[in-house]
Amino acid sequence: MRYFHVDVFSSRPYSGNSLAVFPDATGLDGAQMERITKELRHFESIFLNQETDQDAVWKARVFDLFEELDFAGHPVIGAACVLHALHGTGDSGTWTLRLKARTVEVTTLRHGPGRYASILDQGPASFLGRPEPRDAPDIASWFSLDADDLDPELPCEVLSTGLRYLVVPVREGALERARITTDISARLDGLGARFAYLLDATTLEARHWNNDGLTEDVATGSGAGCAAAHLRRHGRIDDGELVVLRQGRFTGRPSEMTISAHGSGQDIRSVRVGGDVSFVGEGHLQELPR
Repeated sequence: MRYFHVDVFSSRPYSGNSLAVFPDATGLDGAQMERITKELRHFESIFLNQETDQDAVWKARVFDLFEELDFAGHPVIGAACVLHALHGTGDSGTWTLRLKARTVEVTTLRHGPGRYASILDQGPASFLGRPEPRDAPDIASWFSLDADDLDPELPCEVLSTGLRYLVVPVREGALERARITTDISARLDGLGARFAYLLDATTLEARHWNNDGLTEDVATGSGAGCAAAHLRRHGRIDDGELVVLRQGRFTGRPSEMTISAHGSGQDIRSVRVGGDVSFVGEGHLQELPR
């Protein structure tokens, strides 16, 4: 079975967030997809199947090293560029990917051999609540920070553009000191969130870890979408304004994500996340898991 190795949110190979894309996963079941993802050891792998005779409509399943994900940003962006390389007839294309949680549309651009870019429309944002201000010291401690490290002008907030994140705005400089030392899954669940995304709204930089803190993500497209909605709701970016959000500096793989949000207040009708995609290589699995 053929697969592609691409780096997402970087114009240079061996940077950004790596990804394995299987452009034709016909015949694989979920257990096989999970075992393949664990074998390849990328943060995520994405498996595509063409269910209709429409070249631009594909079913997609995304797995990380632990489970299948309802939605993920960087796999969708990378997969669309692979589809463009294989099936595109011009320098631009539009692809519809049907994921577990939602169907999304991705626009792709070809810049040259092995150099592409994608823009993912994550759809509307859902604002799901805010922790009480008195909980700020406790939330800060989840990331080895003090309450004074939190941004005094932006609230912590739970929202979703596909996955439920607690967005935690912090002061400039706090990202460097942030760490997760104990599993915060139960605490996030108590707030209605699945993951947490630390955001420095001044420098437009972010960090994200698995909830146990053992693994830091290089670039989190789903989290970046929530950050865009949060920034727009609180007037930090203009309606439709395109800005660059950085992530991955602390992993040695700097990444850049373009983000924007359309709407105002809690009525954010469309959130877009995009970035460059670099092709690193391709290969074949000589045997499939049984």
